[in-house]
Amino acid sequence: MAHRRVTRSGKDSDGDITSLCGPMFGKVSKLQAIADINRDPYSYFVEEVTPRVYVRVGHRLGVEYLTTYADGYSRNNLDNLPDC
Repeated sequence: MAHRRVTRSGKDSDGDITSLCGPMFGKVSKLQAIADINRDPYSYFVEEVTPRVYVRVGHRLGVEYLTTYADGYSRNNLDNLPDC
């Protein structure tokens, strides 16, 4: 599995994550990132503050979404990254 560092995230008007962006891979849609995580060819992580936190697929009312594991540093949250 290859690891991809996320430095920016796309958000819709409701604040939901719609894409992940990074210098080594460009931009991937939410659906592609979810497929990558679920099938294991790639993992995605944020490392604005050490240690890195991995992006995971969450489930809310039967809908998949992207989020990071809680680490106590808000700068590592996808919501707080600059827009793609």
